[in-house]
Amino acid sequence: MARRNPERKMSLSSHLRELRTRLYWSALFIALASVGGWFLFDPVFEILQKPFRDLAATSQISATINFGTVSAPFDLRVQVSVFLGLILASPFWLYNFWAYISPALNLRTKRISLTFATLATPLFFAGCYIAWSLIPTFVKSLLSFAPIGSATIINANDYILFTLRILIVFGIALVLPAVLLLLNYLGVVTANSILKGWRLAVFIAAVISALATPVSDPMSMLLLAVPLIALYFVAALIAKLFDRKKSKKLEQPLNAS
Repeated sequence: MARRNPERKMSLSSHLRELRTRLYWSALFIALASVGGWFLFDPVFEILQKPFRDLAATSQISATINFGTVSAPFDLRVQVSVFLGLILASPFWLYNFWAYISPALNLRTKRISLTFATLATPLFFAGCYIAWSLIPTFVKSLLSFAPIGSATIINANDYILFTLRILIVFGIALVLPAVLLLLNYLGVVTANSILKGWRLAVFIAAVISALATPVSDPMSMLLLAVPLIALYFVAALIAKLFDRKKSKKLEQPLNAS
């Protein structure tokens, strides 16, 4: 029996159902991981307070994290738990993200989606780790502008949003080369177009690094910019191999004829 839909085309309603399914599973995994994040709150918050304690112990600046309202500790715990759940569940929502935006839901697409999740997950974690290691430097650099003898009282929710923004930007920044590589694999961009845009890529990497790092320390910017640029050229090199493989497949029928 002939297949009724060999090209696996989907109607608008089918796309909406697919989007709903992907969002449902992603939200479910994030919710389950957030439960684990709830129990990780205390050690994580202890680590986040360490820059303040170190600064207070080694200088004349008093720096503490403050809870302004009665419900603030609970609100903060929920925010941190959800964020930790977002990180822990990243392999699942990254897979669902790519599976949805892929052009066709077939075996090849599933393999590409798994490849994307396999590549993007460690890159996302690596970006978060780089940001995590730089947060003490950011805090000490910013609080060093406070006058000697003054008391720096930081709102806990503001501080957490500050750290979450840095972690998310660093994580997503390192995932972008994987997206570029898989777009090449799907034939959206070529390796030559990637290489031709290296100047723009270096500029964008510098801008992202400057926006992601809230201090003027050039070393902090380089710790994000250098991996971004290196991953860009690695993606271009792998894309070149993909293009050569595609061209060989196209030449085989011509040689056979």
